[in-house]
Amino acid sequence: MESVLRALTIYLILLVLLRLTGKRTLSQTTTLDFVLLLIVGEATQQALLGDDYSITNSLLVIATLMLTDRAADWLQYRFRAVARLTEGTPLILVEHGRPLQERLRRENISIEDVLAAARQHQGLLDLSDIEYAVLERTGGISIIPANRS
Repeated sequence: MESVLRALTIYLILLVLLRLTGKRTLSQTTTLDFVLLLIVGEATQQALLGDDYSITNSLLVIATLMLTDRAADWLQYRFRAVARLTEGTPLILVEHGRPLQERLRRENISIEDVLAAARQHQGLLDLSDIEYAVLERTGGISIIPANRS
């Protein structure tokens, strides 16, 4: 039972910590992010298993985490408020070619990040060519080009 409680506790703590670090954390993995992920993985493994490194305990922890993840997915599907809490909502970063500085600053996104997404996804080179840039729940930036009729 202790292993199940450990797994649930670690799952919830990591969910909160990842949510607090922002959407872009999971979208763009740098070398530093990867190193941090390895360290967190090792620390989490120790916290999950405690002193019991048996196969049975490991399988119990894995099963608990998988069931918890499925339950979280179901709750997000069933209750919109849970999805907003755990995944966030899309956020407009650029509107009618004008960057919304406070939102960019709050999400730690530069104009260069937005322009890179515009080049990669739409072939756009200038902010004036962007009708909307949206930070999606997944951390990616979607670009809606301006109509230039």
